[in-house]
Amino acid sequence: MIEHRVRVHPSSDHLPREQQLAWRLASVATSAGEAGEAREVEELDADSAAMAANRVVDNAAVAVASLTRRPVAVARAQAAAHPAAARGASVFGSDARASPEWAAWANGTAVRELDFHDTYLAADYSHPGDNIPPLLAVAQHTGRTGADLLRGIVAAYEIQVALVRGICLHEHRVDHVAHLGAATACGLGALLRLPTETVYQAVQQAVHTTTATRQSRKGEISSWKAYAPGFAGKAAIEAVDRAMRGETSPSPIYEGEDGFLAWMLDGPASDYRVSLPEPGEPRRAILDTYTKEHSAEYQAQAVIDLARRLRERTGPPDRVRSIVLHTSHHTHRVIGSGANDPQKYDPTASRETLDHSVPYILAVALEDGSWHHERSYAPERARRPATVELWRRITTVEDPEWTRRYHDPDPERRAFGGRVVITLDDGTVVEDELAVADAHPAGARPFDRPAYQAKFRTLTEGIVAPADQDTFLNTAANLAESTAVELDGLFPTVDTDAVAERDAQLPKGLF
Repeated sequence: MIEHRVRVHPSSDHLPREQQLAWRLASVATSAGEAGEAREVEELDADSAAMAANRVVDNAAVAVASLTRRPVAVARAQAAAHPAAARGASVFGSDARASPEWAAWANGTAVRELDFHDTYLAADYSHPGDNIPPLLAVAQHTGRTGADLLRGIVAAYEIQVALVRGICLHEHRVDHVAHLGAATACGLGALLRLPTETVYQAVQQAVHTTTATRQSRKGEISSWKAYAPGFAGKAAIEAVDRAMRGETSPSPIYEGEDGFLAWMLDGPASDYRVSLPEPGEPRRAILDTYTKEHSAEYQAQAVIDLARRLRERTGPPDRVRSIVLHTSHHTHRVIGSGANDPQKYDPTASRETLDHSVPYILAVALEDGSWHHERSYAPERARRPATVELWRRITTVEDPEWTRRYHDPDPERRAFGGRVVITLDDGTVVEDELAVADAHPAGARPFDRPAYQAKFRTLTEGIVAPADQDTFLNTAANLAESTAVELDGLFPTVDTDAVAERDAQLPKGLF
């Protein structure tokens, strides 16, 4: 790996583009050298390609499970109003094709809605699977093969992981989709084998247009949380289209004195380090990412597993006097009581708010011993009096040791869990801890291909017929050899009557 220093430069420096982060990201995506000279296309790492296929399955599973939810239906309706002039791309839950940027919008929303796909946590947060919908849409629209798609996915993950490791956005209350826009633009460049110059310009436009505040994940969290990555994917596609036509973008977007670092992040004194692979070095960052077994914010995954273990030792929930989760700064401040959001204790809160409330999640998991992407968030479940009473006895505190473990430079030692201390009404203390979720690569039951396939079958049961489930899974398993036409098989046939009934209930918009 090569460590690149990224800092603010005055305009008078005329910072050469080869020294700009956007150019270096584009060079990794296009397998180019510092000057942008073309190289032979590097062979995909076999393990990375296999994991990319797993994530295609994971995305489809959660997208299909969300098809009748309102935000997904609205995004699908908007996409349907923008049919493609030629070719186009598929939309989950629809027989019609849409223009690729609108297909990316609809599919990105479907993938994100349930908060149930993959994650990578380091200096910042991310859901790198959000790159897949725009890449798949463009692959379909341009007639690319499965191998092309895999190359784009692996490149996008490489870039997003590098940015998430090196540049923290959330401490400045910038939403993490700013890194997603850059990663998707790079993935599209790899998918289409574009020149480095073109990808460089697209990255800069994507970063410029996808920078937003973290209010979308604060307080009363709205449906925009589901739309945000679809917006970033749509913006990245439009940026690539514009760059392919020879247009330029704000430059240098990261290092400029009025740029991203200077005004959105650490200011004129910004000084970051971003490590990127050397030419010829295998792209394996996707293997450091992980998916979810439970439909909740990633930092709650280990807490759910731990609650299932603890409930056998606590007895009836009404015996609980108090529960304290000792955890990392991130978990305490983002989904814990340290966020100081009263909505995290509100039984009438939105689903989006509840899946970012670890006190709520811990209460329900302790009571039920399980977690379900719909039942666990149902309004009647959240308002159950006994649950509300238990919920309000739960707090979180930051533990410096868990914060240190959260940021451990060794991915195999990094911890996203915590220690739960339960005090019962008779003074008995029950406690236990769990570093990572059971499904994490370092967990008790790491997700493998059969686990991804089982997740797909479970989430699509009753929506996709068993024979159509088989067809989809076979297509995904053979993605590296798939033709352009066979990419259509990555959109499983669904019960369109149920989807149409949901769509008919929507009010009309502009389109």
